[in-house]
Amino acid sequence: MGDTMKFDKSRALFERAAKVIPGGIYGSKAPGFLVPGAYPYYLDRAAGCRMWDADGTEFIDYLCGYGSMIVGYGNEAVDKAAVARIRQGDLLDQPSPLMVELAERLVGKIAGTAWSVFVKNGTDATTLALSLSRVRTGKPLAILASEAYHGAANWCSANVFPELESERRDIRRFKYNDIEGLEALFRENKGRIACLFLTPYHHPTFAPQEEPDPRLYETARRLCDSEGALLVMDDIRANFRLHEAGSHVRFGARPDLWCMGKALANGYPISVLMGTEELRAVASSFFITGTYWMSAGPMAAALASLDEMERLGGVARLEVLGAAFKEGIEAAGRKVGFGARVTGPAGIPFITFDEDPDLWLNQRFGSAMARRGVFIHPHHNGFISLAHGEDDIALTVERAEAAFAAMAAGRE
Repeated sequence: MGDTMKFDKSRALFERAAKVIPGGIYGSKAPGFLVPGAYPYYLDRAAGCRMWDADGTEFIDYLCGYGSMIVGYGNEAVDKAAVARIRQGDLLDQPSPLMVELAERLVGKIAGTAWSVFVKNGTDATTLALSLSRVRTGKPLAILASEAYHGAANWCSANVFPELESERRDIRRFKYNDIEGLEALFRENKGRIACLFLTPYHHPTFAPQEEPDPRLYETARRLCDSEGALLVMDDIRANFRLHEAGSHVRFGARPDLWCMGKALANGYPISVLMGTEELRAVASSFFITGTYWMSAGPMAAALASLDEMERLGGVARLEVLGAAFKEGIEAAGRKVGFGARVTGPAGIPFITFDEDPDLWLNQRFGSAMARRGVFIHPHHNGFISLAHGEDDIALTVERAEAAFAAMAAGRE
């Protein structure tokens, strides 16, 4: 497949885009974030766990719309519910009754929560959590783990231009799992900390994934309580792939605020900020709005997606599929001398190479897999979906064996 793969339409589209769009394709989907020439620039359609690019090439997908797809592209139940609601009326002058139903469903499902506020993107949810934390506590500082991703807003993003420094003035960072370093930050900034942001586990873009130290969440809760700060769980990326009641349950965390999104509606645009009963008053006092935040179609999709997750086996099923992916990829690498290592939870795997911390082998392997019809991102963790099956995993491993063999022979 690899030698005959062509991206003629993709390239032509990109040339047109470069004339009218800054960078042609921007952000995390820019060609430079992949490997130009090995991956398509544009994808045209998808079904289940497969997708086809603008030139008609088929791929088994292990990025899943950056984690937003969990029950299959074009899932009939989800799309039927969303389309029916849109035809009935999507963005109206007042919210749909579905807003109440979805909020009730989530509060009943996500352990520890008492209310929900719906937004569109993860950045909306994390930025609102930051604002609520500052208003609730009357303090300015937010503590984040180094290299953790909490969205595209300038207070937390990779936009490190000096002109934007004022937006990061009240952000402090610690090395993930450095318990002593975190304690030191709280001591040094006593009386000024509004919140501590944590992802359920550490998933930096360019490094192996890292499970939390068994002491991390107990320490985080103790420090936040002593400071009067809020613990914010950014569960945007991992939600519904680690635990049905919220990823925090898997690790024994007790947050005050939860940010969720991505897989919530299987790709339809909706995210949510959830909180404890103690924070209801501050959330009620806050002016929270966005033109599209109460759109009903994505809420219908979210309700149907939650049903589909349960029907298709949920987290338990993802654990089985993810374990097979990990074992197969690592074994395929070992056969020809590559130290391929799959880190992170089973449903959110990231491939790195022990002998190559700079990710050059990731680029070679990702490119070799793309040329064999498997979409594995070279720099970003992957995702397993409930639309993947044992046959898809087996075929992926078979193609990985061929890719590793070609790499070992110097053909890739």
